[in-house]
Amino acid sequence: MPEGDTLHRTARVVGAALEGGRILAAEVDGRRARFGTGDLMGRTVLRVEARGKNLLLFLDDRQVLWSHLRMTGSWHVYRPGEPWHRPARQRTVALSTERAVVVGFNLPVLERMAEMRLESHPQLASLGPDLLSPGFDAAAAVARFRAVPWLTLGEALVDQRLASGVGNVYKSEVLHLCRVDPWRKVESADDALLAALLQNARALMLRNLDGRMRRTAHAAGGERYFVYGREGLPCRTCEAPIAMARQGEAARSTYFCPVCQQVTVQGRTKRQPFRPGC
Repeated sequence: MPEGDTLHRTARVVGAALEGGRILAAEVDGRRARFGTGDLMGRTVLRVEARGKNLLLFLDDRQVLWSHLRMTGSWHVYRPGEPWHRPARQRTVALSTERAVVVGFNLPVLERMAEMRLESHPQLASLGPDLLSPGFDAAAAVARFRAVPWLTLGEALVDQRLASGVGNVYKSEVLHLCRVDPWRKVESADDALLAALLQNARALMLRNLDGRMRRTAHAAGGERYFVYGREGLPCRTCEAPIAMARQGEAARSTYFCPVCQQVTVQGRTKRQPFRPGC
């Protein structure tokens, strides 16, 4: 599943191609969408917005196209007449304006709804503060964490209802950089630690909005990550083998250094200090 920075980069690219443009042609896969081509023809795209891991296209008829990429979806932008990089059978929706063709491939979630419904939509309305929003409110996010004291920090960081945008990559990286045990419970963390985790995740994501390949290990030469995807390889700090384990009901992967993060028995952790400047 993509991280929040992927969606914000996608929103920039798709927005540059579509905003202010009138939809001259549209193709919709009726098997995956509950609306048709006629609902989009002639509409003008007013703006494109990312909210956490969701992409929203606002139209001039007060309707919104909502998509979630999950594990399979992607949005591509082409010049008119340019060959697509994926086969047409994978197209969920294609929108053509005078200057661009924007195609959503393999979108598992695509819905057209009234803009006013965003405030009551069961998934969108429940989103926590977006870490990449210019007005990100860390205190509001910390308050949401306080409502789930039983969760581990590894689970809480990827719960989009608490703060939206963090996925397995940033979860693993920021917990490692702050030297925090992923199985430590929210109730054992003070507000300073929760805010530090969120602010550092935000800082890492902001550094990856330039369109280049995502990196968090900016000071580690050509390496991309400190722990993510490095199971069995030596920790860059202490050289202990990096480990990976599954967390939560969704069994999402978490990478960590058992030594630097002072991980004891999985699920039975001790308190430990975090690095204030992480």
